[in-house]
Amino acid sequence: MIFLKLGGSLITDKTQANTPRLDVIHRLAREIRDWRSAMARHPSSPSLDVQLLLGHGSGSFGHAAAKRYGTRAGVHDAEGWRGFAEVSVAAARLNRIVADALHQAGVPVISFCPLASARCVDGRLVYLDVAPIRAALDHGVVPLVMGDVAFDDVRGGTIVSTEEVFAYLANVLSVTHVLLAGETAGVYRGFEPRSREDMKRVDIIPRITPLNWDEIRGSVGGSHGADVTGGMASKVRDMLALVTAHPTTTVRIFSGLVEGNVTRALHGEPIGTEIVATDDARLVRPDGPVNV
Repeated sequence: MIFLKLGGSLITDKTQANTPRLDVIHRLAREIRDWRSAMARHPSSPSLDVQLLLGHGSGSFGHAAAKRYGTRAGVHDAEGWRGFAEVSVAAARLNRIVADALHQAGVPVISFCPLASARCVDGRLVYLDVAPIRAALDHGVVPLVMGDVAFDDVRGGTIVSTEEVFAYLANVLSVTHVLLAGETAGVYRGFEPRSREDMKRVDIIPRITPLNWDEIRGSVGGSHGADVTGGMASKVRDMLALVTAHPTTTVRIFSGLVEGNVTRALHGEPIGTEIVATDDARLVRPDGPVNV
């Protein structure tokens, strides 16, 4: 079972409100289609009997409106609820663009809007109806989830990120790999590159575990453009919590801007930054022993 997220920074221009990167979205859809086709050509191999669940961030669609209204922190008045609805519409608009591109490429996706069933308590996702997602997977259909607004028993309303949806689903689906495709080549140490010259000096952290996170987290930055869910540092924390709860799951953060990287990651190639529960080579993961 693979969870693949197409990050908001990858599929939209996060510095410009409601601006999709249509060329990138369609290329990613083709890469996912090509991987599925490669799997289908080898039906006799049990190791290739893989299920896929897709997710995407909201990028310059949901994040811009959510930042303006402070939706993540809570919804308490008429203006806030208007913003809540605006964020929902914006997220759904991008979801439609992504779903249409995938269908056009030949990937049979069905969108599952978290808002329809999600329940949060003080910003924490405590319930999501998983039965329809299971049914889709059982019938060979690819579920597509997203970061979305959600009702909250304490805050009134809030936002759940795609990573939080993935973390919840990991408790009920046997996920082996979580792939987070963004615009960065991995988790950077020290600074976020802004130019080609910066890229020559960038230091990508190859592996993050609960043991080395305290040492390096001070050097991990936030996000370029609006991001109400906390940027890279928050993403890493969420994924560390996931692998701690599910030690045989491997998370990989990598760039989807490089053509072919999504296909490579789906095939298990070691690109970007790996997040795992331990550096112990004796812990055997679904893709083999961890190399140390």
